[in-house]
Amino acid sequence: MKSQPQRTGRSTARALAVLLGGAGASHFLMPKIYDAMIPARLPGSPRVWTYGSGAAELGVAAALALPPTRRIGGLAAAGLFVAVLPGNAQMAVDAQRGSCRAVQLGTLLRLPMQLPLILAAWRVYRRG
Repeated sequence: MKSQPQRTGRSTARALAVLLGGAGASHFLMPKIYDAMIPARLPGSPRVWTYGSGAAELGVAAALALPPTRRIGGLAAAGLFVAVLPGNAQMAVDAQRGSCRAVQLGTLLRLPMQLPLILAAWRVYRRG
């Protein structure tokens, strides 16, 4: 019989895989949204960063979905959530200048959601 922490870890990994898979796919389906989030100080084209981060999200989603790579997927997901935080912060700052109230609020509320995502990914890494 499997223990509750393993089941919880599996379901958390699956949820993160679905979230990252959807987000990764959206980078390719709606790249202009993500291009706007890329800080101007990064070298190269924003589109390259958009596609690169989308590919990274899809790769991490796959790692989380497969039991042999789930643990490393959890670590990669935690790192990815930390890495995209500056882009999410930039999006929130930009939204405060001219976006509708709903977008302003949504981008601000998105920021504190990063911490639970980072912690969930870390739990997947720790539990394997």
